[in-house]
Amino acid sequence: MIDAAMHWFGFGLCHQLAARSFFGGGHQLPVCARDTGIYVGFVVSMLVLAVTERGGRRTGMPPAGILALGLAALAIMGWDGVTSYAGLRETTNVIRLATGVGTGFALTLVIVPILNAQLWVRSSPASILSSPGAVVAWCAAAPVTFAAVYWVGPLTGAAYPLLVAAAVIATFTAVNLVVVLLVPRFERRFDRLREAWPAIALALVATAVELAAADWFRLWLLSFASRR
Repeated sequence: MIDAAMHWFGFGLCHQLAARSFFGGGHQLPVCARDTGIYVGFVVSMLVLAVTERGGRRTGMPPAGILALGLAALAIMGWDGVTSYAGLRETTNVIRLATGVGTGFALTLVIVPILNAQLWVRSSPASILSSPGAVVAWCAAAPVTFAAVYWVGPLTGAAYPLLVAAAVIATFTAVNLVVVLLVPRFERRFDRLREAWPAIALALVATAVELAAADWFRLWLLSFASRR
């Protein structure tokens, strides 16, 4: 049952090739190694930023050096993906996971300031990751995330694919929340996160619709290709 659920959960998001995926308790994760890194890295980075900012609700982009690091992570993942798919070089699940984690961390450098700017009644124009301690904690969290996914995750058995599925939902919901908060009724209206539950609920609904639509679209493409 869990295999079927995870298959359809990630069907529209990922190729789901077994050779490029991780397993827990004999169950394949819903997305490949690279995508697993992206989604888990995104969630972990958001949590680290929330802790290090200590409720600062900062809306400024990080310092130029951190942004450059994020862009480098995106570029490395792109290079790894393009060159391996083109047959120019071989890659591995270790590299896929590492580049995915780096990309997940990089994406939050933009998403978190935008969320803070649109979510809270009162926020700060200060930059995220502006203190050395925050930078060290954020950078250190990336290899820890890699180690947890690669070595600890499989030890959790059937919980492993479920945790990754939760990370996928959390990532999509955070990104969708940016769009939901453009609605004037929700924009900059909240003092506490629990007050924002209507906006978060809408973002969750959008996530469910997107995942279902992605499944349907892939099924349609497969059906179309089979008729050619």
